[in-house]
Amino acid sequence: MQRLYLEDLAVGQRFESRVLQVDADAIKAYAREFDPQPFHLDEEAAKSTFFGGLAASGWHTASLTMRLIVESVPFAGGVIGSGGELSWPRPTRPGDRLRVVSEVLEITPSRSRPERGMVLMRSTTLNQNDEPVQVVSPKCVVQRRPQD
Repeated sequence: MQRLYLEDLAVGQRFESRVLQVDADAIKAYAREFDPQPFHLDEEAAKSTFFGGLAASGWHTASLTMRLIVESVPFAGGVIGSGGELSWPRPTRPGDRLRVVSEVLEITPSRSRPERGMVLMRSTTLNQNDEPVQVVSPKCVVQRRPQD
């Protein structure tokens, strides 16, 4: 995949990831290590919670989203975040097939660092029904094309 510099980007440009399926074992494994709450660990216990069933940790969804963004948004120098907003409008469930659609919202060349700029994106993680399970609007540091 061709690496893209700040000059290669345009507002409205979109990137779409591959599809990644989430299963109950992966949800539980992530939860055991990073977010050990009943609604992430046990189907039966999860039934009586806010989620009404097993749900992936939001941080698990964020990690999967990051993987898919790294694979689908070919910024030169990598996808380097510098803040942003994050929401989880609905839970990720076992069997969900996730994909990420990222769109460039703003491009701002740096005045003090001529070798880079900032790009504001919106990356929406969608399930198999095209319902958003996560929306993140990261500010990314993107390299400018090197001058010869």
